[in-house]
Amino acid sequence: MKNKDNGNLKWTSSSSSEVLGIAELPATATMNLSNETTPPCFSINNPPFNFTHTIASVYFSTVFSPLGLTFNLIAFVVLLKSFQRMHSRSRSSFLVFLGGLVVTDFMGLLVTGIIVISFHFTQFNWRRLDPHCHFCNYMGMSMVFYGLCPLLLGATMAVERFVGINRPFARSTSMPKSRAVCIVLMVWAVAGSISLLPLVGVGSYHMQKPGSWCFFNISSKASDMVFCLLFSLVGLLSIAVSFLLNTVSVVTLVKVCCGQDSTQRRRDYEVEMMVQLIWIMMIATICWCPLLVFIAQTVLSESPVQVRYLLLFIRFATWNQILDPWVYILFRRAVLKRLYPSWDWSRGSIRTLYPASFVGTIRRFTRSSLGGDVLGGGERCCLNSSKKRLNVDTAVGFHWAQTG
Repeated sequence: MKNKDNGNLKWTSSSSSEVLGIAELPATATMNLSNETTPPCFSINNPPFNFTHTIASVYFSTVFSPLGLTFNLIAFVVLLKSFQRMHSRSRSSFLVFLGGLVVTDFMGLLVTGIIVISFHFTQFNWRRLDPHCHFCNYMGMSMVFYGLCPLLLGATMAVERFVGINRPFARSTSMPKSRAVCIVLMVWAVAGSISLLPLVGVGSYHMQKPGSWCFFNISSKASDMVFCLLFSLVGLLSIAVSFLLNTVSVVTLVKVCCGQDSTQRRRDYEVEMMVQLIWIMMIATICWCPLLVFIAQTVLSESPVQVRYLLLFIRFATWNQILDPWVYILFRRAVLKRLYPSWDWSRGSIRTLYPASFVGTIRRFTRSSLGGDVLGGGERCCLNSSKKRLNVDTAVGFHWAQTG
């Protein structure tokens, strides 16, 4: 092919522009053309990457994703059996929330794990496979959705237990299971709405190193900063609400359980639920706080993202979905009876697990810190009403005995 030189236009057989069928343009025009043809999700990080740090090893995803899926499947079977045997309405609604959490963790590991493991084994070309960023946006949405759902569900369960323990007469005692299912669906809808924001211009999803996953862009750009802060604040606020309400619920429950007038059979399930909820909160706090704080700190300080720490904190967050099932599997009365058969379980009371001196110490502490009144206002009112009704019934019976 002959070379043509017509002043500004020059055709060459060795240039890439001939393959595209266009003339070579000045440098600025070429740069604009390159930016226009690059998909948005690859505009910042464009694969392939030369990132071989140990934290990006394929072994973590290959080993722990199937392990987490197995744990969540076992936990789901355990919860299903417990749900079928349960007759308490409050316990049934709590099991619905736990079931929603198990399903969320399972699907989160399944969706993200399949993509990451497939990339490591096939090394597929993201640009060629996903030229319009649909696949990358889907994974970014999945990361946000399955990340926020456990935190929001943990806060929701903390609110439900707070109302059930501290305000038992403010909540309907016949709360249907369908209402608990609706609340879980609402939590999923909120998390899904947040994950959709980058598709309407609030934030953006981008390819992340080492090229196996997509996540929202962590930068100080206006729209990206808004979404980063929203994600971090929603997660941190959920953890803070869980911590505050669970602390109040535990103190109230200990106060009631260690009271002199307590017959603890009906309180055992509440103690079991609170123990499970406390462990869920602790795991979520340890696993998610580093990532949430890192995102907020990076955005507010306008510093570049340190990929090594981002990958490390993502690993921590993944452990939340792996460890959560063990809370449902291990912290149940049936399991504790098998692990500690020497304990006195005959009275059906959590209180019997502790020595008398410990119970007395807790009773003195709760009385001094919370006023020393075991019964709350509503319970005391109902007790007084019952006593008055008993006195009236006794008087009426005595009157009829005399007249008869």
